[in-house]
Amino acid sequence: MKKLKIVTIGGGSSYTPELIEGFINRQDQLNIGEIWLVDIEDGKEKLEIVGEMAKRMVKAAGLDWQVHLTLDRREALKDADFVTTQFRVGLLDARIRDERIPYKYGMIGQETNGAGGIFKALRTIPVILGIIKDMEELCPNAWLVNFTNPAGMVTEAAIKVGGWKKTVGLCNVPIGSYKMNHKVMNNEDETLYHKYAGLNHFHWHRVWDKDGVEVTDQIIEKVFNLEEGAEAIAEVANIQKIPFTYEQIKSLGMLPCGYHRYYYITDLMFESGLEDYKKNQTRAEVVKQTEKELFELYKDPALDYKPEQLTKRGGTHYSDAACELICSIVNDKKTVMVVSTQNKGTIDDLPYDSIVEVTSYITAHGPEPLNWGSFGPEARGMLQLMKSMEELVIKAAVTGDYNTALQAFTINPLVTSGKIAKELLDEMLVANKHYLPQFASKIAELEAKGVTYIPS
Repeated sequence: MKKLKIVTIGGGSSYTPELIEGFINRQDQLNIGEIWLVDIEDGKEKLEIVGEMAKRMVKAAGLDWQVHLTLDRREALKDADFVTTQFRVGLLDARIRDERIPYKYGMIGQETNGAGGIFKALRTIPVILGIIKDMEELCPNAWLVNFTNPAGMVTEAAIKVGGWKKTVGLCNVPIGSYKMNHKVMNNEDETLYHKYAGLNHFHWHRVWDKDGVEVTDQIIEKVFNLEEGAEAIAEVANIQKIPFTYEQIKSLGMLPCGYHRYYYITDLMFESGLEDYKKNQTRAEVVKQTEKELFELYKDPALDYKPEQLTKRGGTHYSDAACELICSIVNDKKTVMVVSTQNKGTIDDLPYDSIVEVTSYITAHGPEPLNWGSFGPEARGMLQLMKSMEELVIKAAVTGDYNTALQAFTINPLVTSGKIAKELLDEMLVANKHYLPQFASKIAELEAKGVTYIPS
């Protein structure tokens, strides 16, 4: 059997130990020969730290895999079988700006939602398309497994713009809700059946027990019908635990994604986020400190396993999901997973070729999504609006067209439209000028008019 070559772009990420652990746990199912961890010059120190730890983990497992560290992406990609992406353009400082600048204008700042999410996509999409250009030449048969956020938009750009059909997007949020639901239902055997549909960070799901009885309403009662003042149950660490409006969720009849808080209880999420902003404790600022502590741990030459502290990072389960996805493709396991993939008629309310996040069988030829059908009006309109917004963001990222970016801002539910949206867009463009070459002429024009980025 051919030995697999797996390449990870963004190999200096704090998540890499979980990725290595996931591969080690599947050593009997994956015939791995080489793992290449790739990063950029600014990430060199972290790459060396986490890369040496990865080597220790492989050695401790008694495996002969070759772990390579490099800043040369093209060297790594040659003849790769799988390419995973977990990079952050602009590093955490860019995320901090994404989260802080909108609050200056009275809007929510968040990594993958609202203005911050749009700018993360504008920085990231050109880079994923550049990776695909290299893959076309160096590893034309490789699978691209993306868990770089915003995962849905990045995956859609890879497939629809880059033409890389063998692309699958991943997110840890469905895994978190899957585990949460089993816990609240006291189902230790994890036999509940889940069905998800929507977009990345904007999906809904329903649940059945092993006898085929739907238990969605029971979970709604346990998770959302809380006494006044009770803390909400959250499936991911990076979202404030603010309770949803019970009556609205009960009427919805589906379980929302944790990120729906930004759309269903916008006022409460803004108030909570604003307090964090004032204390210089936005999620990105907290994560930056957490990462600093993690990398101090990773430096320990005796550490040859994933530390428990990694679960505080907020993205736990991402990497393990990537390993299972690869394992299912290699072995045609037909594992049921929630992934970002082509709609193919799964959701009646969206275009056939749009990228959706849905429950799928993972086969040797990729995901086969399970039919959902149509959403009711309580979800359908929001879903279609968000997909339209994503399409505009992708177009703006590829073309550098200012007016398209402004249209995306205008229809995004978390961005206040009008003059203030334009002012926010202008400052965020200037703040990101080093990472947005496609907007270079517009940014120069804005700076000539006196637009500046003033850190707050």
